[in-house]
Amino acid sequence: MIYDITPPVTESLAVWPGDTPPSREVLCDMSRGDHLTLSTLHGTVHLGAHVDGPNHYGVGAPSIDERDPDYYLGRCQVVRVDVGRGVRVATDMLTEEIVESRVLIATGTYPDPTDFNEDFAGLEPGLVDGLHAKGVRLIGIDTPSVDLFHSKDLPAHQRFLANDMAILEGVVLSDVAPGIYELIALPLRLVGFDASPVRAILRTI
Repeated sequence: MIYDITPPVTESLAVWPGDTPPSREVLCDMSRGDHLTLSTLHGTVHLGAHVDGPNHYGVGAPSIDERDPDYYLGRCQVVRVDVGRGVRVATDMLTEEIVESRVLIATGTYPDPTDFNEDFAGLEPGLVDGLHAKGVRLIGIDTPSVDLFHSKDLPAHQRFLANDMAILEGVVLSDVAPGIYELIALPLRLVGFDASPVRAILRTI
């Protein structure tokens, strides 16, 4: 069974305030008599479900095209946490033993991808370090960021950088039960870019 954990990319998809929302420019259209339909996508690379390149939060760090695709493909563990709005997920909120090298954390604090709410949950830097010590290489979250909305020093992002871990943000986990799955969330090979949208899916094992 396949779970599509990617929010639909439409003009109603919310993006970070000040970032570029998605829009479609139709250059040719068969309904207008053109011989084919051809369109251009405008929008941030941090669009819906997306993976960050380390150069998004680290000077001189690798861009998204330089990341090993293995980070984003393979067995993963979905966990659900009881966390309040505007709170960072701490290690003691994880009620299940982590047994996979990719972990997706469902917080339920960003319920509608078309309605940006600033009080979503983030991750404690210590949680990132603790999961790294367990062999975790990627952490995903169902919010727009692993840090809180008003954070400027981005402490969680900085621990991902220090530990050479991958970030997956903006996934939709409301219909996914905790458990073990196969994750497929490959970024585009966007040379020099700081992120890439992904079609993130989970397959049952």
